[in-house]
Amino acid sequence: MVLADDNFATIVAAVEEGRAIFANIRKFLRYLLSSNIGEVLTMFFGVLLAGPIGLDAGGGAVVLPLLATQILWINLVTDGPPALALGVDPADDGLMEQPPRPAGEGILTNRMWRGIVFVGLIMAVGTLHVLDASMPGGFVEGHGDLPYAQTRAFTTLMLFQMFNVLNARSDERSAFVHLFTNPWLWGALAGSVALQVLVVHTPILQRAFGTVPLSVHDWITCTAVASTVLWLREANKIVTRMAR
Repeated sequence: MVLADDNFATIVAAVEEGRAIFANIRKFLRYLLSSNIGEVLTMFFGVLLAGPIGLDAGGGAVVLPLLATQILWINLVTDGPPALALGVDPADDGLMEQPPRPAGEGILTNRMWRGIVFVGLIMAVGTLHVLDASMPGGFVEGHGDLPYAQTRAFTTLMLFQMFNVLNARSDERSAFVHLFTNPWLWGALAGSVALQVLVVHTPILQRAFGTVPLSVHDWITCTAVASTVLWLREANKIVTRMAR
């Protein structure tokens, strides 16, 4: 750097850029790991609790809470763009005022893992609650059939991950700070939601992904349940900041 422009101030700018890149890698991992843990826990407990939540088909048959194509859609289509957008998130304020990281500290710290598992549990509980409430039997009585319940659960889990990407921008700072500083993120969120609407309401995609149309009330319910991951994580961050 000194040979390139003979200016020691360049070193400061380079360190700041390096810290910003490292922070964005952590955001990327925080988002994808928490989202994937939410999916894994949803499938695991959905099968484990198939009887109590009304998924038991009888005769020893196992009914999955979500179809394989639906999980694939979430992982490849609706998760990808927001995750990539986190990679170009602007640097946080006061980045150079933070002390250096301990030499032996890895990319994922114990505090990050606690937040990742916390978010994953919220997503799994909320998704299974919507699934349970969409069918007869179970803990919450519903009135729909299996494709309807799976479509609502599929949509709820996808929307959980849209709210979760706002959480993933920081382990401590509120998601509402500098909320609109990354236009790529909001474009990715809008695109992902638009694709989800298509897969739920387009006949050819309904056949491919086992979905059925949802009413406006269904969409509001799924969105309301999915937003809990944002509010509960915000409460968790407040406790973290107060404990510092």
